[in-house]
Order: sequence, then structure tokens, then C-alpha cells
Amino acid sequence: MTNLPTEFIHSTRQLMGNERFERFLHSFEEPSPVSIRLNTLKSNGLIAISGEQVPWCQGGYYLQSRPNFTFDPLFHAGCYYVQEAASMFLDEVIRQHLPALLRANGGGLALDLCAAPGGKSTLLRTALPADWTLYSNEPMRGRASILLENITKWGHERHHVTNLYPKDYRKSKMKFDLILCDVPCSGEGMFRKDEATIGEWSPQNVERCWQLQRDIVGDAWTCLNEGGLLIYSTCTFNTKENEENIRWIIDELGADVLPVVTKAEWNITGSLLEGFTYPVYRFIPGITRGEGLFMCVLRKKGHLPASAPSKKANADILKVLTPPVSTEGMTAERVELTYQQAIAYLRGEALVLPAATPRGIVAVAFQQHILGTMKNIGSRANNLYPKEWRIRTTHTPDTYVPILG
Repeated sequence: MTNLPTEFIHSTRQLMGNERFERFLHSFEEPSPVSIRLNTLKSNGLIAISGEQVPWCQGGYYLQSRPNFTFDPLFHAGCYYVQEAASMFLDEVIRQHLPALLRANGGGLALDLCAAPGGKSTLLRTALPADWTLYSNEPMRGRASILLENITKWGHERHHVTNLYPKDYRKSKMKFDLILCDVPCSGEGMFRKDEATIGEWSPQNVERCWQLQRDIVGDAWTCLNEGGLLIYSTCTFNTKENEENIRWIIDELGADVLPVVTKAEWNITGSLLEGFTYPVYRFIPGITRGEGLFMCVLRKKGHLPASAPSKKANADILKVLTPPVSTEGMTAERVELTYQQAIAYLRGEALVLPAATPRGIVAVAFQQHILGTMKNIGSRANNLYPKEWRIRTTHTPDTYVPILG
């Protein structure tokens, strides 16, 4: 049994009740479910070979076991994203509430304010209409680089990455129709998946988190159009970071709380705060098939403007990060690689391409999915795959074990 903090055990047992808490504890004796979500832009017609569909997400699949994703070139090509299943509930939320945000003349602007590493952002970009623009933001520089990598590989247009603080978006005076606040939290819902989060937990950290979360939401609310939606989520259980923050948003910011239609067999838990009856959605390991998640949908009073919000902003404040790869590869000559060559390419090695390959920049692909570019000089092709994206293992499996088929 995982050694959980005594104060966490006491407070969470009291919150959940004995039956729920015992089921939660039992989940630590079971492996965490492994799930992926397909990129419909790239994986059309493909499914997870050994997968069972995640019921609240189109394109989400549970896998029977955890493969080594490092050795699947289609993972690096952005054909799917490895994402825990509870977080995919965002897909159901968007599909139910997006129609209320659609304008007759099209267009829309969305923001994922705390987006790294990119799971919810790539889901959001897939669920939004093609004529919407999505900004995915991460305040921490190192995490923003990881976000940029994942967004670039996902490959959708009208998707930008920024490295700003929430207050910078408020200063930009941009207005959004939809804002996702997947706020930094105490991480109680990740205890089973990542034991390191257990050592980081403390009552003091919970106190810091709920206060920071209100600051973030306050900035986001200023950026939200009247009639727009704010989706609030955490990966923690306690009510201070969840229901009590939602009550603050209702009382202080005047938000309406919107319901999400769910099915009983999904085993989603509602409010655990006495006297708080608004619709909120809590995923508890051992009860729902995933890790810990809390989510609530809030609407700003008023009506959406008739026209889509402008993407113009103060250029000195809103600086979009540039991917470290060129779009040339999309139009360049494409060379199909074997599995062994694909892994070598992802390690950053030079390759010898077929003699008929033209000189200059060429795109290299595996199973017709582009991995990146190389500069063919004839005797060899120099590797242009970004150094920070390269896999660091020297081992290459003898055969390819496909995850999608």
C-alpha cells in the first residue's frame, strides 16, 4: 500500500465517506489504466488495436497494457496523444456546450490558460470548429517548450502557443468565447499515477493553491466575453480547490453553473461539499476508470457579441512562440522510411536515402505520416529533427509493434 500523508487520509476519508475512500485506497493495488486519444487530422480510419473506447471521449481508447511509446514513430508523428482517461471528459463538455457559442458567420476564439504539457489543449483543438483560433499558454518556460512540441506535432492550424502569465492576457485586452482554466493544484488525483506528487502534498500547499487558483480565474474572467464559457478543472479532491472556489466564482464574479449530461455507468461523483448542490463532476480512482479530476462549466452572464472576437492584441505583450521546425516539410518531396530508419531519424542520426531522392530539403515519413525533415546532400541526408525532441536511447527494437491499426 502506498504511504499516504496522515493529514490527507484523515481529511479525504471525511470528505469522501468510508465506502468511497476505501474504494479509492483499493485503487492503489491496481495498475493505473493506460489510455490514448487519436488525432483525427492524422489518424483517420485508425483505432487502437487492443483498445476499448473511453465512453466520454470520441477517439479515446483504453489500452490493455502500457507499451513503450518511445519506439512508436506514429506517436512522434502526432497521430495520437497519451492522455489519462478522466481528463478526456473535456471532450464531452465541449461537444455539449459548444453549440451555444457558435455564430452564424462562424469564427471564435478560445484560450487554454495553463496548458502544459498539452493534453487538454490538443483535445480542445480537435473538438473546436476549424474556423476557431486557440491560444495555448504556459507560464513556465521549460513547460512551454514541451507544450510547443506537442502542439506542433498535433499539427492543427489556428493553434498558437504563448509563454505568459495570466495577468499578461488580461493586459492584452483580448476577449475569448471559451477559456479553459486547468489550474495548478495540490495534485491529489495524481497520487496513484505519480508517487512523486505524494511527497509534494501538504495542507500548506493546498492553502497556496486555492488562493493562486482564484487569482488565475480572476484574470481569465476579465478576458472572457459576456455569454462566454469558462471551464474550471483540477486534478485534486479537496473542496477548497474545487467546490469552494466554484462558490467564490459564483458569488464574486456572478457566474452561472451549467450542467453536463452524463451516464450513471460512468460513475462520476458530484459535489462533496455539504450544502453545495451545483453540478460539478469529480472522477475518483477506484470508482471511475481514470485518475483524479474535478471539472465545472461556468458561463458569464450576458450575450455573446454578434461578431467573433478580434485576434488583434498588444504585440509587445502577446508573443507567440515559433516551432523549431519548418513548414517546408509539408510541401517537400516525401521519402518513406523503414521502421529501423524511422527510429534512427528520431535519434537524430544522418541517413542514406534512395538514390532517386532529390537534393535539398525533403520530408521523411513512416507509414505515410511525416516525422520531420532532412537535408539530402547525396551521399547522406543530414538530420533536421529538433535536438530537444530527439529520443535518447541507442536501442532499436528488431520489429515494430503497432499501437494503431
